[in-house]
Amino acid sequence: MIYATVELTITAPESFAAYGAKAGPALSKYGGQPIAMSGEAIRIEGDAPVPSRAVILSFPDKEAALGWINDPEFAEIHALRRGSGQSEILLLA
Repeated sequence: MIYATVELTITAPESFAAYGAKAGPALSKYGGQPIAMSGEAIRIEGDAPVPSRAVILSFPDKEAALGWINDPEFAEIHALRRGSGQSEILLLA
């Protein structure tokens, strides 16, 4: 099992809603699952801004996580996420 953290600062809620409606099938194709989500994260150390949404994803392995983010079939879905505001994803390899 491998994990990814996702931090989203949403500035275009409509784009984020469209992303949310399509993200599940893209994630499940690669065995990914959200294991924790928060719209009210609290930074307990550091000065970086707190994101609007924070998510922890699990994947079976590194290859699955990289497949999910790099699959050309899902490029438009990832573009919706990126278009909804600032998006950062960190793979904990």
